[in-house]
Amino acid sequence: MADVGEVLMSVLSTIRVPKPGDRVHKDECALSFSSPESEGGLYVCMNSFLGFGRQYVERHHARTGQRAYFHITRTRKAKEDDSNSGSGHPPKKKPTRLAIGIEGGFDVEQELYEEDYKVVILPDRQEVTSDDLATMPDVVRERVSLSMAGIMSADSVSHALQVQQWDGELRQESRHAPELKQLDNGVKIPPSGWRCEVCDLQENIWMNLTDGKMMCGRRYFDGSGGNNHALLHFQQTGFPIAVKLGTITPDGGDVYSYDEDDMVLDSKLPEHLAHFGINMMTMEKTERTMTELEIAVNQRVGEWEVIQESGTTLRPLFGPGVTGMKNLGNSCYLNSVMQVLFTVPDFQQKYVSNIDKIIDEAPSDPTQDFKTQVAKLGYGLLSGDYSKPAPDPADDTGASEPRGDQIGIAPRMFKALVGRGHPEFSTNRQQDAQEFLLHFINMVERNCRTGSNPSEAFRFLVEERIVCQQSQKAKYTQRVDYMVQLPVQMDQATNTEELQEAERRREEGDSSAPTVRAQIPFTACMAALNEPEVLTDFWSSAVQSKTTATKTTRFASFPDHLVIQIKKFTFGLDWVPKKLDVSIDVPDTLDLSALRATGQQPGEELLPEVAPPPLMTPDVEVKAPVLDDSTVSQLCEMGFPLEACRKAVYYTGNTGIDAAMNWIMGHMDDADFASPLVMPGCSSGTTPTESLSEEHLATIVSMGFSREQATKALRATSNVLDRAVDWIFSHLDDLESMDVSEGGRSAAESEGGREPPPPGPRVKDGPGKYELFAFISHMGTSTMCGHYVCHIKKDHQWVIFNDQKVCASEKPPKDLGYLYFYRRVSE
Repeated sequence: MADVGEVLMSVLSTIRVPKPGDRVHKDECALSFSSPESEGGLYVCMNSFLGFGRQYVERHHARTGQRAYFHITRTRKAKEDDSNSGSGHPPKKKPTRLAIGIEGGFDVEQELYEEDYKVVILPDRQEVTSDDLATMPDVVRERVSLSMAGIMSADSVSHALQVQQWDGELRQESRHAPELKQLDNGVKIPPSGWRCEVCDLQENIWMNLTDGKMMCGRRYFDGSGGNNHALLHFQQTGFPIAVKLGTITPDGGDVYSYDEDDMVLDSKLPEHLAHFGINMMTMEKTERTMTELEIAVNQRVGEWEVIQESGTTLRPLFGPGVTGMKNLGNSCYLNSVMQVLFTVPDFQQKYVSNIDKIIDEAPSDPTQDFKTQVAKLGYGLLSGDYSKPAPDPADDTGASEPRGDQIGIAPRMFKALVGRGHPEFSTNRQQDAQEFLLHFINMVERNCRTGSNPSEAFRFLVEERIVCQQSQKAKYTQRVDYMVQLPVQMDQATNTEELQEAERRREEGDSSAPTVRAQIPFTACMAALNEPEVLTDFWSSAVQSKTTATKTTRFASFPDHLVIQIKKFTFGLDWVPKKLDVSIDVPDTLDLSALRATGQQPGEELLPEVAPPPLMTPDVEVKAPVLDDSTVSQLCEMGFPLEACRKAVYYTGNTGIDAAMNWIMGHMDDADFASPLVMPGCSSGTTPTESLSEEHLATIVSMGFSREQATKALRATSNVLDRAVDWIFSHLDDLESMDVSEGGRSAAESEGGREPPPPGPRVKDGPGKYELFAFISHMGTSTMCGHYVCHIKKDHQWVIFNDQKVCASEKPPKDLGYLYFYRRVSE
């Protein structure tokens, strides 16, 4: 074996010192969830700074020829008792800010470790410590020492993601505050004894800063909070901002703008309070602020009893297929969705069964490759390698009962990759699990243009049949969908009397009034879905005018796996988002055979294919049609994006607000809903001389397209990434003459070669009989807050996945779910 100094000299050119901007992966393996705490530690390539666990470092060496690796091993120290004042460490502070990663906020995972570092030279695994370097030639000692020091001091990519700062308290100045008009009505507010002027409630009281009226706050989803009288007062008067009495101190107070629908700052708060006789400098806090209430919710996530089954002692589960996932700060929506998806055989076969092939074909930086990171996540969940008990907190704190948490996996690389460039999923905020499911399916579609596509497990065709009521002629269209959105029929509740009684008692200020949940039959929801929809402004090509039509929706195909979303999240008459607190008797089995589409009926005439009349323009010289500005303005005032409003007026032929509104409601989910309207006589896109975003180009190339195709797409869509991606997937036929690659490889090397896809969307069809195998539940007032867990049926046993806790379920709350997953039952 050669002298280690000579070996280091021979590989010195491959050893780099990290520079600013280099991505150093020293906390997590690029191909697995191994870390410095794992058995064997982590090996960081001293050239690319990618990290590899013990099982993959040899493969990286064989593939790249790289020999020098920085080896990190980390062992956890025993925690000292926080309550022991003699320990020399202050007790752990409770959070005082609704924030992550900043002073006073929630702690991210912070453990005390002992670390050991050395350089390992492959293939003989010769080891070099810092002490060994002291005896080596200066040129070797200097380069290797600088590289080791640089890797040790660099911020790791995963750590940067883990402690990404988020401040839920960041508030903007209200646009109403500087010029707020206050009425000289002689109202003076006493220093205590506040009551709602409508219902006599004595807590959660808000004073309107225009007229001094004291009213109770909003009602929360569980019936607590208030009776909405402060909100109703705003709706009646338009007086926009209010302060929460009991939160006022010399430093400020909670101010809410009903018009802006957000917590805000009021720089003139002392002056506005003095108008009603309140001296802010002498006030003391007597009620919890809105931030403190939200912190309390975040801290008591484990107390949401029914959905998390906290009323019973649950038996922890460990092994393959029951692996927990760490919450990375409001990432439970992602955890729940991915747990369910990797129960589906199509996803298991695509990503886990082929993991060796996927890793062998991974690009040089696998952390940025979609297929590799999905396979890594799937294998981590199904292998059982990480489904082991976490260090028992009883060992450190003296707790009598262990929590049953797992070591689990932390999907940091995966979350960063699937959220990259997305305005919501790239943040640490809570998100809607349904929106993330569709976002991920869309990414799978984009990355599986050749070869098997696991998203086909959920894909189905919907037939829409529209019948003109004047001519009785019909029109048939088909569209692709991935889930059924089921409306909640509140008027069909079977416990109406109990609901009305509870409502009456709350309105009378009875604080002991019970919380009653509406009981809605599942059959009523399905009946509403199947009810024909009346279209009052349908332009009929048969009669060449607007008339009434009916639209009926049916399944043109039944997927292998059916997703049903219960539409619990809606808007009130005041456009304020709210969650419907309902219990629905969702069945274990479904038979949707009666909902299969039948197509054109014998003797039925079809509507002729005639375009609607063109928009009229006052001057034939004007190429661009003239839009009705008043209709556009009305739609904008409702809160819709300007370009969407212009499209609505354009595509409905200037026929009025009702038609335009119907167009908007039917196109809100379109990918280009808010993108600029391009009308005849107008042009769009960038000129060849305009620079394109390198980051946007790299994102599209990573999906398997060439740089030339990415450039063409961005130039066609004004350099807007989301529009460019949609454009490129809708123009594949136009791009066939250009080279398409997948994962950095040529199309000839990618799955399936250059075979063009079959015309139209591929769907799997079969009987419409299903059985429930999973559901995702949400706790909280809206999809933007709260907590998600999922229940999955494995081997005839329901299992609850609550982030790192995975347990046998005793009472799966099937009636409180948000997303339900069914699989086809064979005849």
